[in-house]
Amino acid sequence: MRIETLKRILAFCLFLFSPALSVAAAMTGGETIYRVVNGDSLLLISAKLGVDMATTVRENNLDRTRHLQPGQELKLNTRKIAPKTLEHGIIIDIPGRMLYYFKAGKLEMSFPVGLGMPQWQGMTRWRTPSGTFTITRKGKYPTWYVPASIQEQMRIQNKPVLTLVPPGPDNPLGRYALYTSLRGIAIHETIWPTTVYGFRSHGCIRVLTQHIERFFNEVEEGTPGELLYDPVKLAVTDEGKVFLEVDPDIYRKVRNVTQEVIKCCDEMGVADLVDWDKVERVIHDQSGNAEDITGSLGPVPDRPTPR
Repeated sequence: MRIETLKRILAFCLFLFSPALSVAAAMTGGETIYRVVNGDSLLLISAKLGVDMATTVRENNLDRTRHLQPGQELKLNTRKIAPKTLEHGIIIDIPGRMLYYFKAGKLEMSFPVGLGMPQWQGMTRWRTPSGTFTITRKGKYPTWYVPASIQEQMRIQNKPVLTLVPPGPDNPLGRYALYTSLRGIAIHETIWPTTVYGFRSHGCIRVLTQHIERFFNEVEEGTPGELLYDPVKLAVTDEGKVFLEVDPDIYRKVRNVTQEVIKCCDEMGVADLVDWDKVERVIHDQSGNAEDITGSLGPVPDRPTPR
C-alpha cells in the first residue's frame, strides 16, 4: 500500500473522530431533474433554482439558439452551502445570490435572490453592502419613494424622472417589502423575475413571487440578519464527504480565490481528504453550486498553485 494511501486513511480517521473539527451544518439542494414548463427560459430557470446557465447548457448539451420545450427534462445541480448558520435570523450570501432563513436553529427557508449591480458607468455605489441588520418594518402593497441617485440615473438615461411609484403592477417593490436597518436596503418582491440570481438591482434584495409571500408572513419585525461576502464555502457531511462551492467574485473583493480555498481546507482539516484536481475544476468553473471534491483512497494530487 502506497504511503499516500496510508496518509489519506489516517487523515480520514482523524477527521471522523476529531471533536474539535467544525463543519458547515447547512447545505441545501442536490442533483435533480427539472421539467421545463411553458414560459421557461434558461435565465428564468436560473432565477427559480439558483443554477448557473453555462453549466446547465454544458451538462445538458443544449443549443442556446433553440428554445426550451415544455416537458423537456434538464439535469441540474442545485446544491448550496450557507456561509453561516444562526439560531434565528436571516443570512444573505451576496456572491452566492441566496437567502437563508433560520428559525429555532433550523434552516426554515432558502431561495435565490437578486442583488446590487457591481458598477454602473464606473460607479460602485449600488453594490449590496455587507453587514448586520434588522427588519425594521414590513409593507404590503408599498409605495416606492425613488431615491435621488436613481432619479439621477433616470435623467442620464433620458427616462421620465419619477419621485414615487404607487402600488400596482409597475411598482418595482411588488406587493411585499421588508425594510432593513441598512439605509435604502429592502428585501422585496420583484416585477422583473429574470433579474433574480443576478446582480441588477440598486442594492436591494429582489425575491421571486413564489418565495416572497411565505417569507413575508414568516419573518417578524425585529428579526436580525447579516449580509455576507464569501465566495468560497466548504461543507462536510456526516459521511465524511467534502463539498466545495465557489461563486464568482463579482465585487472583486478576494485577492486570490485559490488561496482562499486552500485556507478553508486547511482550517477545516480536510486538505488530505480532497481531490485537488476536482478542486481546480470547481475553482475554474465558479458555477456557484456545491460540488463533491472528496478524494479516493489513493495518491494525493498536488494542490493547485495560487495564481
